[in-house]
Amino acid sequence: MALADTGQAWPTTDPAFAALHAQFRTKIALGIELLEAAIRHKVPFDVVLFDGWYLAAELVQVLERRRKAWISILKKNRNLETNSFVLKDAAGTPIPFAGPHITVDDLIAHVPASAYHRVKVGATTYWCFSLVVRIPTLGRVRLVISFANAELSGAYAVLVTNRREWSAHQIIASYLRRWPVETFYQDGKGHLGLDAYRMRSAEAIGKHWCLVFVAYSFLHLVCLLRSSTKGSDPVKTIGEACRQQAQALIEKLVLYVHERLMDGQTTEAVFAHLFAKQRVLQPT
Repeated sequence: MALADTGQAWPTTDPAFAALHAQFRTKIALGIELLEAAIRHKVPFDVVLFDGWYLAAELVQVLERRRKAWISILKKNRNLETNSFVLKDAAGTPIPFAGPHITVDDLIAHVPASAYHRVKVGATTYWCFSLVVRIPTLGRVRLVISFANAELSGAYAVLVTNRREWSAHQIIASYLRRWPVETFYQDGKGHLGLDAYRMRSAEAIGKHWCLVFVAYSFLHLVCLLRSSTKGSDPVKTIGEACRQQAQALIEKLVLYVHERLMDGQTTEAVFAHLFAKQRVLQPT
């Protein structure tokens, strides 16, 4: 139960709690720190890609001040200022809106099918509608609404960027470069234990993450084709590579035990050697 639920005050006078509290940063603050650190270390980049959780005025203001382009997913309940754009129906007549704001989801319901255009990015085709609007706290931005089919049915994505002059193709192609980040999180958490740690100190957690990054890098190399053909797909997924490595490890373990037994070692001696690090030291 949280202290707020019991009516008790947070123990800010406790030195241990105060030290931990001083280290706390919101995800937006951490994002800004990483951005400033990248600029300070002269990392070459012009565009920052992030998901809707980071689309906050504080981060956007820093990006604008640093003159960086940015692209983000826009949540469907985000408000748009209706006096900042003109939307026309299929006959070309402006569509009136009742209030000063309209959500992205409600806007899509008013966009005629004829306003969508076919956009091909790589091997994938999208049907997109693009519009410059004003969003409270973000200012004037360009939206790109995209469906995966010509029927405009099912799920859709909404991208937003401060580069109002960019085309839908340029915006989508740029944001798709973020996809490997998502696949890393899926593989890291699903196969490599990225979030399955029991350490409490930041140093120990950092070491765990570094080990996961190293393991992921090696597995990614295993997944690549031996051929140097550019644009080729990996020969296997990270999950398949993990299963392959696990099988190879079990095979080596079985062969090791077999060799030790053939050399005349007892079963007890072999198992004692295998699990030596798990034995609890008895007090002397």
